[in-house]
Parts: sequence; structure tokens; C-alpha cells
Amino acid sequence: MLVQLKLTAAADFLYQRGGLTLPAALLVFVLVAGANGAWRRRGAAVRERVEGLPAGQHRVLTFAVLAVVGVLLLALPQIVGPFLSEVLGTVGVFILLGLGLNIVVGFAGLLDLGYVAFYAVGAYTTAVLTSLALDSQLNFWVALPLVVAVAAIAGLMIGAPVLRLRGDYLAIVTLGFGEIARILALSDWLSPLLGGAQGVLNIPAPTIFGIALRDPQTLYYLILLFCIIAAAVALSLANSRVGRAWNAMREDEQVAEATGINTTNYKLLAFAIGAVFGCLAGALFAVKIGSVFAQSFPLLVSITALALIILGGMGSILGVIVGALVLVGLPELLREFAEFRLLIYGAVLVAMMLLRPEGLVPSATRRRELHEDEPPEEQYESDSGKPSGAPVITAGGGA
Repeated sequence: MLVQLKLTAAADFLYQRGGLTLPAALLVFVLVAGANGAWRRRGAAVRERVEGLPAGQHRVLTFAVLAVVGVLLLALPQIVGPFLSEVLGTVGVFILLGLGLNIVVGFAGLLDLGYVAFYAVGAYTTAVLTSLALDSQLNFWVALPLVVAVAAIAGLMIGAPVLRLRGDYLAIVTLGFGEIARILALSDWLSPLLGGAQGVLNIPAPTIFGIALRDPQTLYYLILLFCIIAAAVALSLANSRVGRAWNAMREDEQVAEATGINTTNYKLLAFAIGAVFGCLAGALFAVKIGSVFAQSFPLLVSITALALIILGGMGSILGVIVGALVLVGLPELLREFAEFRLLIYGAVLVAMMLLRPEGLVPSATRRRELHEDEPPEEQYESDSGKPSGAPVITAGGGA
């Protein structure tokens, strides 16, 4: 009984309903900073030792690490409770968004500031097809292939007009597409379908074997499944012929064309696949909230998705995950300090750009670009696969 009281007191000292307490926030900051510093000092040596293991031991170690991570991810909702499961669900949605935008920006080198448009298309398509307030009322799993199809079409429709644009011009035009999507959602013309300012309500929770996934602790598993599939697809693409073509196109588009790469097709493919990821994130957002409003899709969503990619390391799949945890997870946990949240958010971004511009989990190419004076053995590579690195986006376009 005494031990239970002590554990309860310790939990109350570190965590309250509104999020982390100040001591807990400071503890998280110290742990993250310490882990990052330790990895910077010893990361290359650890990676070299692991890669030097015999093939059999390397496979066993990889399997053991994946098993531990898998068990932890499966047990996490039951350990942390409903509120933190809700936070993890939000982080998962932004991981999916970040993975999609990372394909467009990190892999293909196309700066898209209107990515929130795909997020909105996915959410509204899911709402229209499944809402109990409308006539369709499809099951979530039946509607999902239609959402993917609409996403791919939306990606092609937005990608086709901007094929010849590069750099700043591409960013401005895609920014316009993002605003057009929000304005259309609020327009009287589409209000009978999209609800205008009132939005679409009564979106049912997806079900698996008759179990409704509305509770944060159960919906977490659905979001986790989508994130794992998206990460696997992104990693597969990065290591494929398509990924190598994106890499060449990002480094120098004219040289890529001279070597026979059809940059038009690969740009459209990047937009289409990125749109699918963004629309899937929107679909999960719709069923997670149970309603969709145009106000949920401001420019800030695109900025946050781009910022988490930059923070984690462009072109790095693991970097997207880390960036989402830092930029989306921590602000949710710091709601107790509502007046300081944006200040802390901005300070973290400024500190990262000054102290670690390559990101928390940089790829080898990105690290070499920013640390050319370092010896090769100190440069490490993230597990994001190829193509690695971030595009250096200029007004001339490409990387």
C-alpha cells in the first residue's frame, strides 16, 4: 500500500491531466539532449561494430531489436493510458503526413507548401463516404480504396500543372493549391456535400471483427498499422529504381534528363504517392475526431509537416518519426504551459537550425554537405535507406 502511494505521488509529480509538469518537461529535455550527445560521440563506433558482426549475429541482433520495439509499441497504450494514447495517435497521423511529404520534398526535391490540400481531401472524402449524416454510409474499409484512388487523382491533378516549375515558384503555386482546397471546403457551392463552415459530422469509427476503434487506446493500433505500412513502402521506394531516379533528379534535374530519366513521369509519381500518404493521414484524422471542419486544415499543418522533416533530417524515414515526436508530441504534453508552448516550439527550431542544421537523424549525404571538413569515419548514415539526404532547394530548382 505504501509503495502504491509513493508511485502515485511520483506520477502526480511528473504528469497531470493537462500534460507533463515542469520537472518532467525538464527531465525529458535533459534525457533527449543527453541521448543525442551520447549518440554523436559514440554513434559511429557503435554502428561500425554492429555492421562488423557476422551475418548470422547481425540478423539475430536485428530480429531481437525489432521484437523488443514491437512488443513495446503494442504494450504502449496500456502502459500510458488514454490521454497519452490520444497524443500518440496525433503523432502517428503527423508521421504519416511527414512520410508522404518526405517523398515529395526529401526524395524528389520538390518543395510543396500546399501539402495540407491532400490531408483535407482524404479527410473530406472519408467523411462524405462514411458519415451517418449523409446518404452513402459506407464502411471505412470499403471507403478506403476509394480514398486512395481519389488521392492519386488529386496528386496527378496538382502535380501536372507545376511540372515545369522549380524552387520558389513551385512552392508558391503549391501554397496556392493548399489555400484553394480550404476555400472550396467553405464554399456555398460545395456546402450541400461538405457542410461548409458546419463541416461533416457523425463519422463512424472503423470496426475490426465487430470492435469499434473509437477509443484512443484501440485507434492507436490502427494508426500504428498505417504508419508501419507507410514506412515500409517509403523504405522500399527509397531503395528501388524509382528512388534512385528521384535521387538523381533531386541532385541535378538536367543531368538526370540527359541520362535518360523521364523526370516528368517521376515527378508525377512523387506527387501521386505523396498524395496517397497525405490522404490516408486525413482519413485517419477524420475517424479519430469523428467530424471534419475546414478550420482543421490551415497552412500551419503544411508548415508543421515540413518542419518535422527538417528537424528530423530530410530524406530520413527515422528522422520523420523523431521529428513528429518532438514537434507534435512535446507541444501536446506541454499544455500546462499554454502561454509558453509556442515560445518553446520556436526556440527548439531556432536552436536546431543553429546547432544541428542537418537534423536529429541526418542521412549520410546531408551530413557530408554540412560537415565537409569532418573525416569520413565520423559521418554516419541514418536507416532511412536510399536515396538519402535533403534537397538543397534553390530558386533554380531541384537540389
